Amino acid sequence: MNEIIHQNIKTNGIWMHVAEQGTGPLVLLLHGFPELWYSWRHQITFLANHGYHVVAPDLRGYGDSHSPLSPESYTVMHLVADVIGLLDHFRQQQAFVVGHDWGAIVGWHLCLFRPDRVKGFISLSTPYFPRNPEVKFTEFYRQLFGDWSYISQFQEPGRAERAFARYDYLAVMKKFFLITKTDNLIAPAGMEIIDYLETPSWLPPWITEEELQVYADKFQESGFTGAFNYYRAMDLNWELTAPWQGSKIMVPTKILLGDKDIGFEVNGTRQYVEGEALRSFVPNLEVVILDGHHFIQEEKHQQVSQEILSFIHKVSAD
Repeated sequence: MNEIIHQNIKTNGIWMHVAEQGTGPLVLLLHGFPELWYSWRHQITFLANHGYHVVAPDLRGYGDSHSPLSPESYTVMHLVADVIGLLDHFRQQQAFVVGHDWGAIVGWHLCLFRPDRVKGFISLSTPYFPRNPEVKFTEFYRQLFGDWSYISQFQEPGRAERAFARYDYLAVMKKFFLITKTDNLIAPAGMEIIDYLETPSWLPPWITEEELQVYADKFQESGFTGAFNYYRAMDLNWELTAPWQGSKIMVPTKILLGDKDIGFEVNGTRQYVEGEALRSFVPNLEVVILDGHHFIQEEKHQQVSQEILSFIHKVSAD
């Protein structure tokens, strides 16, 4: 099997760095916060070895991809268009798409906007939540949690950047990747979320110091503003997606969730994904609950890789 290769692709007016391996049907892997293409290192080689052309980009604002300055350049319209540009570059009408965290949000909206380009979609750690027509997302979050949720704290340009700068980049990576909290990610009043998160003194067996350093080195080069801009475009997303109010996602879909993910139990997420509520918006849905936390594609990489492959085989056979 060939090694992972890297290239920069022009898509939707920006240069996007991608890692790719293998030949066959196209599988796109979309990372989340605060991640890189590297989050998928296990799945890339696994799927390539099973006969797929696997492409994992650094999303805009991350890693070696272009990072526009304005938060207005990070709407779901921009992010979905970036993915469409990748499909066009590889001359593929359709692809299997896998997304984690923000990458899953991109994937959900790709299915919503352009279902003709998606053979099947797998969402990791991130269910589909339909647009609330009554209130913008950040307003809703502030009503629930005040100013102390990470989403609220990421809104003001410069605030989170200054807070994160109090720590070295490796410490920031450890604070996020190694979260074991299962309640909502809310800091005590008067505290920044990065100060609230602990820096573990030990590492779990699924990730090494050297692997975390890969992330730290890239964020030291790029900074975090591009990543924060996804959150700063949330209310603009609310405005732009109004025409899709009430639309269903008809693409074949599978959700993989860790039972110890942030807010999974306390927010009613388990009931939402296991009951009929989510299926009323995503009728063609399979739900799998795994023993794990948020970064499930790393923590349980063998199981996640097998779940992805089985879904691809199932959809391909239909």
